[in-house]
Amino acid sequence: MNAKLSPRLVLGAFLALLAAAPLFLSPFSVTLLNYIGLYAMVSLGLVLLTGVGGLTSFGQAAFVGLGAYTTATLTTMTSLPGWLAWIGASPWLTLLAGLLLTAVVALLLGSLTLRLSGHFLPLGTMAWGISLYFLFGTSESLGGHSGLTGIPPISLFGIVLDTGEKIFYLIWAFLLAAVLTTQNLLDSREGRAIRALKGGIVMAEAMGVNTSRSRMVIFLIAALHACASGWLYAHMQRFVNPTPFGLNIGIEYLFMAVIGGAGHVWGALVGAGVITLLKQWLQDILPKLLGQAGNFEVIVFGLMMILVLQRARGGLWPLLRRLVPVRVDNKHIEESAEALPRRTPPKAGELILEARKVTRKFGGLVANNNMSLEVKAGEILALIGPNGAGKSTMFNQLSGVDTPTSGEVLFMGQPVAGKDSRDIARMGMSRTFQHVKLLPTMSVLENVAIGAHLRGDKGVLSSAWRLDRAEEARLLKEAARQIERVGLGEFMHAEAGSLALGQQRILEIARALCADPCLLLLDEPAAGLRHKEKQALGDLLRKLRGEGLATLIVEHDMDFVMNLVDRVVVMEFGQKIAEGLPDEIQKDPAVLEAYLGGVE
Repeated sequence: MNAKLSPRLVLGAFLALLAAAPLFLSPFSVTLLNYIGLYAMVSLGLVLLTGVGGLTSFGQAAFVGLGAYTTATLTTMTSLPGWLAWIGASPWLTLLAGLLLTAVVALLLGSLTLRLSGHFLPLGTMAWGISLYFLFGTSESLGGHSGLTGIPPISLFGIVLDTGEKIFYLIWAFLLAAVLTTQNLLDSREGRAIRALKGGIVMAEAMGVNTSRSRMVIFLIAALHACASGWLYAHMQRFVNPTPFGLNIGIEYLFMAVIGGAGHVWGALVGAGVITLLKQWLQDILPKLLGQAGNFEVIVFGLMMILVLQRARGGLWPLLRRLVPVRVDNKHIEESAEALPRRTPPKAGELILEARKVTRKFGGLVANNNMSLEVKAGEILALIGPNGAGKSTMFNQLSGVDTPTSGEVLFMGQPVAGKDSRDIARMGMSRTFQHVKLLPTMSVLENVAIGAHLRGDKGVLSSAWRLDRAEEARLLKEAARQIERVGLGEFMHAEAGSLALGQQRILEIARALCADPCLLLLDEPAAGLRHKEKQALGDLLRKLRGEGLATLIVEHDMDFVMNLVDRVVVMEFGQKIAEGLPDEIQKDPAVLEAYLGGVE
């Protein structure tokens, strides 16, 4: 039998064991569990930031320190001004103060750091992480390297949480609330926007995602998780000094996220548990075997981490999922959900897109020179030419990825040159990509639903607390409709990465259609497809043309183009050399010499 366990049953069993832990475990074991909970909160932020959003940060320990030092300062210092001293009367007020301060600092640091890319981004996080660490250690008002003592315990409903057993439940309640809200967030419109960051900025922006905002959102959430962990840590220890907030600890937090499974919410808990217990075990065992001299546990720990990274690159959580067969339920499509509103379609023959004398120069190179073309509702226009003709550059000028040096691009009668891709997408232009840009581990349904991003408006808080369910049902219903429309209904809940290339290109078209466009831009949609896949693609595009959709195709496959499109524009060396019906183009001497004549 291949019966699988219910996720709720597994979660219920875990919560029951967790609730009983302080009743049966030793105080030392409970303290270890407390540390695991605190570390997991920081690691959870890194799962969201690094594993899901693709942004590597080594500086999260500094945000832990910010939360710890804020509450330590406010609750222990007697020389604070009156307008600030009242906050120190309750640790719960200092939590709010710490979250507010952390949010301000994170917004400031994020506005500087998140502009960086490549290896500069993690280097930037290391820089401010080190800076905050030295601020904690060198500031006399913060106790210097000696730290601050006398931090009062937290009180909850009249109960003073002054022991590890008492604060245990509060730490894990914070962690489980963070896990729940993070899972809810990722299972939403906002969550798909965040996950789209890994598909590339160009793809996400073309789908209407404000990538700068999404990057800032996850940076801020990760910082707030770390701050809450620092607040709990300070009131558990009743003492803080700079040591737990250095760069080496920041690296360790990142290790926890990666070892547990950087793309999985529960991986944060697994990683924190494994590394905390492993370090403790090594510190207990190795001195007995190898003597007290030397930090052998650090060496062995590093070697073991390398081994885990080699053998389980996706982290330990996916391995545990296979060992404990938990049922994964497909997303339910609510047929009763209200349909999303659609834009009023343009009339057949109406001018949709017009490029007027578009020129794009890169220094002394002229990639496009006085290029003009028109696309009307209910027609398919092909833009063809040999390699290096400037087709892709022209495509980027039309879709908002790049801005012309001179000339105009009018979409629905409005100038769009210089506008962001997402603003153009909002107007009704949607596109696919020459190299397929999907999120391979997400389902076909979720990939397509990214295309409907601009057709919803629920934000982060609504998503985190499940206040967006009516809108989410409408978005998923629309995504399912488009999947059925393009003929991929049987693959709706399959992982996008498991589809053949031709099916992935069809999936991209479904995602573009989910935005309810009036113009579809297809960048080499037939590239790499087999004969039958090209036939299926051609049938789909003819169907869309019959529904009144305007389509612009950049393509190399002449047989595919000439049997499909209504008109053809031919480019060579960045400028237009011919325009007309397919039959006319195939007989044009300039075209035969520049392009078709070179095809055997």
